[in-house]
Amino acid sequence: MALIGKIRKNYWLLVLPVALALGGFIIMDAMSQSTRGSMGSQLLLGKVGKTKIDRMQFERIYGVLYSSGDPYQNRNALWNWYVEDAILQQEADALGIGVSNAEVVDLEFGPNPSPIIVQRFPDQNIPGTVNRDQLNMFKSLIENPQQLQQAISTGQLGASFPDFWKHQEKEIVKSRLQTKIANLVSKAMYTPNWMAEMLFAEQNQPVDFSYVKVGYGDIDNTDVTLEDKDYQSYIAENEAKLRKEEETRILKYVSFDVVPTLADSADLKKRIAELIPGLEQAAPSEDSSFVLRNKGVITGMYMKKDDLAGMTIADTVFKMSAGQVYGPYLDNGAYQAVKVRDRVMMADSADSRHILIQASTPAQFKTAEKRIDSLRNVLASGAASFDSLAIKFSQDQGSAAKGGKYENTAPNTFVPQYNRVLFITGEIGKIYKVKTDYGWHLIEVLRRSASKSERVDLAFLSEEIIPSRETENAVYQKATAFQSDNQSLDAMTKAAVAEGLRVETSPALEKVASTIGTLGSGEESREIVKWAFGAGVGDVSPKVYTYKDPAGFFDGKYVVAALSAIQKAGLPSVASAKEELEQAVITWKKGQMISANLKGKDLAAAASEYKVAIDTARNVNFVQGDIPNLGREPAVVGAAFHLQPNQTSGPVIGEGGVVLVQLLSKPEIPAATNLPLMRQLQNTSLRSQVNARLMTAIKKQEKIVDRRAMFY
Repeated sequence: MALIGKIRKNYWLLVLPVALALGGFIIMDAMSQSTRGSMGSQLLLGKVGKTKIDRMQFERIYGVLYSSGDPYQNRNALWNWYVEDAILQQEADALGIGVSNAEVVDLEFGPNPSPIIVQRFPDQNIPGTVNRDQLNMFKSLIENPQQLQQAISTGQLGASFPDFWKHQEKEIVKSRLQTKIANLVSKAMYTPNWMAEMLFAEQNQPVDFSYVKVGYGDIDNTDVTLEDKDYQSYIAENEAKLRKEEETRILKYVSFDVVPTLADSADLKKRIAELIPGLEQAAPSEDSSFVLRNKGVITGMYMKKDDLAGMTIADTVFKMSAGQVYGPYLDNGAYQAVKVRDRVMMADSADSRHILIQASTPAQFKTAEKRIDSLRNVLASGAASFDSLAIKFSQDQGSAAKGGKYENTAPNTFVPQYNRVLFITGEIGKIYKVKTDYGWHLIEVLRRSASKSERVDLAFLSEEIIPSRETENAVYQKATAFQSDNQSLDAMTKAAVAEGLRVETSPALEKVASTIGTLGSGEESREIVKWAFGAGVGDVSPKVYTYKDPAGFFDGKYVVAALSAIQKAGLPSVASAKEELEQAVITWKKGQMISANLKGKDLAAAASEYKVAIDTARNVNFVQGDIPNLGREPAVVGAAFHLQPNQTSGPVIGEGGVVLVQLLSKPEIPAATNLPLMRQLQNTSLRSQVNARLMTAIKKQEKIVDRRAMFY
């Protein structure tokens, strides 16, 4: 009993360890759930309705589909595909439609394949059709996993082929679902008689009217004073156009272009001059390696003077002997030197026949050569004719069925090795064994034309005039100093004006944007956008951004950016949009000013006051686009159709100015006699727009969560 009493007095000594243990379990569980939640968040790229877009799957498919191009544009294209696919699957489920496995197989390999298959596996010889041999091979491999794996192991197919084909099947399903849903919508479209009658009247009812147009340019911008209420009115009147679905940023930026100096140009010219002796001394058998070693170009083609049109050396090279070099000379932004490797009179056309055994790897070339040697021995023995062997063995689909024959071939049509035998070294009637990039050939020259033209084989050394590293460094130091000395938008703008630099303004940029105005698309633009969405208005970028020249491998410009405005989702505020909208609001205000002044005036008074002519438009229908001397003015046309003869409209604020309209005539037109045709044409017109507009309309109704900006 004494023990029990002691325990009761000190019960907290037992409770505390238990409580601590329980607390530890609870905290561990909470941390575990938090970690799992964080991992799940990292794997979620977005959500379309109830459909989640998995980041890992997205990345895997991206790797399968894209190996080149702008990664941001590619990701955007793939994202749009995922969004549309999710929307279509949800719509299809709600409508009770789908695409069966049998239908997918038919769209892949059947007589009427999906447009996706037609686009990716075309028959080069018959445009608009598919390469059945290639498709049948894929079908056989897909149906036999062991053969498919063997094809991948031997390099016949890439390792990503299974993933590619699975995704392609999803693309085919998406395309088919989109067609089915679009058909449901388009078949439901109907044009009633009253609408057909209205369309007939709009297209056939002519009106004549006189008008006076006071252009917005007739008032100088300096005569227009803007107030905040003007911006507010403009924003309210253009709500649909200005409303943003997402929060955006507007940037101002200054670019420091990197351009080559005179010293850079002189150094590059000297470099070409120093190479010329080596090019002159190189024998014909060695000059190709010399040229390629010095980053030059050997065309491999024999060219006429006409082929060199536009080049500064077109006349010069035809006055030079084989082996001579000319240069340095300036052509198309580069210093060049040219060597005439050969100069010949060449037939304008020739006939030949050949047998090709294709090869692309060393092992294949070895096997192909053995087969070509065997075929050559058969020909030499007289056991078979050339055309019969070509039909049976040649792997050139363009000529095999014709016995390997090509007729009236112009110089440079074929690869250089074939071209040289056909027009220079080969004797008519003899058979030559030739190796090209395509494999091994047996070639027989059948005929050369009597007409000939002088041609030259040229080699070029070239140095594009680009900035040196010293020039890049000098411009970069200037940009860095500018960024360091100007740490606010106001300071940056004032400094740019003082230094004669141009300050550019970006359009409104969304969170996932990777393109900025004149800077274009790419990694640097994406980095600037990322910074902007974490910066405050007036902040200057903490670094100078380097943009590579799109045509070269040097720095093209250095950019300093500043955040000019933050526009929240919805309608923009006056403060955030004032600069962006200023010119549009000036034009709007001019319209208000001119309209107020023209109110109550007739055409003669308006023409006299603004010193403009009274003009006339004739035979104008309601759906007409441009009107001679007036331009595209739908509001003016609409006003004219609502007038009675001799009645004058009030001021009409149009696209290019404010217009007063006086109706001259509106003749009666006979009732429509071809309503069925009108209805059919309208139905066709409306239905043709379904595919383009349906997805956009559905997207607006769907809740889409886009988390790409967290990862890219």
